[in-house]
Amino acid sequence: MSSRRRTIATGSLLTASFSAVMIFSFSAGADDPGPMSDKGGKAVDEAPAGVKLTTSLPEKISVDNGSQETAITATVKNGGTKESGAVRLLVVGFDGLSVKSVKGCSEIAEKDLPEGSNSGFACAIDSLAAGKSKSYAVDATFDLKKEGKICLPVQDADGTKTFWQQGPVPFGANNPSPNAPATPLLLGTDNSPVTPGGDEAGGSSGDTSGDKSGGQELPRTGPAEQMLPLGAAGAALISAGVAGLWWTQRRDGRSAA
Repeated sequence: MSSRRRTIATGSLLTASFSAVMIFSFSAGADDPGPMSDKGGKAVDEAPAGVKLTTSLPEKISVDNGSQETAITATVKNGGTKESGAVRLLVVGFDGLSVKSVKGCSEIAEKDLPEGSNSGFACAIDSLAAGKSKSYAVDATFDLKKEGKICLPVQDADGTKTFWQQGPVPFGANNPSPNAPATPLLLGTDNSPVTPGGDEAGGSSGDTSGDKSGGQELPRTGPAEQMLPLGAAGAALISAGVAGLWWTQRRDGRSAA
């Protein structure tokens, strides 16, 4: 009789342990951004010896059709053999994609944003060890009636060099469903905006540089066949003051130079 009770108790413990594993696995996967990609990225200035900095974005995001809200994970990685030293990651939005917050980062003043961008945040990193990465939770909105792009430059501490830049790379859908609860968007895909009635919005194939005009336009990157050299983009970001709030102290001296 006691043997039977032990068998039942053991079975109950195993069931409880299995349930705990299932709950833990589900919880751990809830914040998983899914497959990540460095699509639209390229090295610009030469990094210090032994340092190899890259970024990645989710291959797929989802936009709430009611609130227009979306969540994006931005990751920076040092794939080299030595510590990076002090660097910073910039997260900049263009056109229909507006960056609302990046956890642990400072908002870039509007006057310091590059031409064509509408928002941006700067993330200071004391140092990134060899083989390590750091991810940032990005809250954004996406106006599905427009195209939308994001840009992730990685610079040295004072913004004089851009070691890597991903983008501006688009998120988009070839066949949006405005009547669905959410719209999935793919990285490296130009958005095909539609009206609530299902027709393509007018002007979607024209100028998508945003409300700002007359400034230097940043090169646009996307799938491999559409990629353009990003050296000019890195220079444009620096000269436009996209480095952020800490750039203000250096701005007057750099402009006079």
